[in-house]
Amino acid sequence: MSTPNFQDFQRAFGRHIRDPRQTPRPAGVPARRMAVYNELLFNNICGFLDSCFPVSRETLGEKRWRRLNRSFFRDWPSHTPWFREIPREFVRYLAEADIHQPLPVWLAELAHYEWAELALDVMDVSTPEHEPTGDLLAKPVVLNPALLNLTYAWPVHRIGPDYRPRKPQATYIVVYRDAEDDVQFSQINAVTGRLLALLATAPTTGETAIRQIATELQHPAPEQLLHHGAVLLDDLRRQGIVLGSLVSAISLS
Repeated sequence: MSTPNFQDFQRAFGRHIRDPRQTPRPAGVPARRMAVYNELLFNNICGFLDSCFPVSRETLGEKRWRRLNRSFFRDWPSHTPWFREIPREFVRYLAEADIHQPLPVWLAELAHYEWAELALDVMDVSTPEHEPTGDLLAKPVVLNPALLNLTYAWPVHRIGPDYRPRKPQATYIVVYRDAEDDVQFSQINAVTGRLLALLATAPTTGETAIRQIATELQHPAPEQLLHHGAVLLDDLRRQGIVLGSLVSAISLS
C-alpha cells in the first residue's frame, strides 16, 4: 500500500476535522490524538461564535445552536484565514447557504445585527477633516466614517428568548463608533436612513439631501421638512453620527 503524499494527507485530515462522524480518520493517526484535534478546533470556532452572537445562542437554545455551529464548521468554505473574520463568515453562511436545519426566518438578520458591533469595533478608518460647528444645511456634510446604516425586515433589536416575532417589521438602525471609540446603536426611521444614505453617496449639503427627500416623498411643504431636517442633522451631530461640515467647502445647495 503506497503512502499518501502530504497534500492528500492534509485533505483527509481536514475532512475528518470538519466531519469526524461521517469521514474516516486518516490512516496512521492515533484515535486519541485525533480526538484532541477535533475537540480543540471545533471548540475554538464555537468560542468565537458564542462571544459574537450571545442573543442568537440564547434564543435558539444550546442544542440547536451547537448543531448549527457544527454544520457551519463542516459545510461552509470560509474565505479568510483570520480568526476575527469567523463571525462574518458565519453571517454569510446564514444568509447564503442551504442549511438543512429548521431555523427562525429572522435568525440571519439577528446574527448580522449582533455582528455589526464587532464590525464597527475593528473597522479601520481615519477621521476626515471637518468643521465640527459648520453649517450642515449650506455645506457638504461629513459623516462619521465608522458607521453602518442598516435596514432589516425584522425588529432585530427586540428579538431574544422572551420575544420571537411572527410578522416582519421594517427596522432601521445606525451603528457607529463614537469619539471614545465605543460602539453605539441608534434606532432611526426610514427617512433618516435615506438621509444618511444620500449623505454617504457623495459630498452633499444637508439642504440638497433634504430637498431630494422632499421630492421623493412628494412632501406638500418642503420648507417645513427642511426645518425638521436641520434639527435632525444637529441631533445626528450631537450623537456623533455626523461629524460636521466639509472644510472650506463651497455651498452645493
